[in-house]
Amino acid sequence: MEPCLADVPMIAADVVRGVSRLLFRHDFMALCEVPLGNGRRADIMALDGRGHVIIVEIKVSRADLLGDGKWPDYLEYCDRFFWAVPAGFNLSPFEEDNFRPDCCGLMVADRYDAAILREAPVRPLPAARRKVETLRFARRAARRILADSDPDAIVLD
Repeated sequence: MEPCLADVPMIAADVVRGVSRLLFRHDFMALCEVPLGNGRRADIMALDGRGHVIIVEIKVSRADLLGDGKWPDYLEYCDRFFWAVPAGFNLSPFEEDNFRPDCCGLMVADRYDAAILREAPVRPLPAARRKVETLRFARRAARRILADSDPDAIVLD
């Protein structure tokens, strides 16, 4: 199994690391590159002890941000959705209507930490979707642990 973010620029991996540390401090356990039921792949999905789900979409360039038309597909799979960008990123696009500041939070991160600049409003998942996504998350985490402890195991990711 290929490690998470093996094919992304180092700056994206740094943002993932910083965001994951922030989420951990808030009792959210994060996984990177998590496939969703609709065929999309979340950059980060995190789950807390009560089953609340956060999805974080990482953007490291303006072109990457402006070229992303798929991100609304993530909203049906989380209670809260955040954008995360590296320090120094021009934040003005996140105030535009097409990036939905009414429903999307915003984080800035580096490899050591992250800060929430705008909280994401809570939009509770339906109970059935929460159960499915929680089980999918747990099974993916277990497969990744198995792959780390036994690289010769047949693990599909």
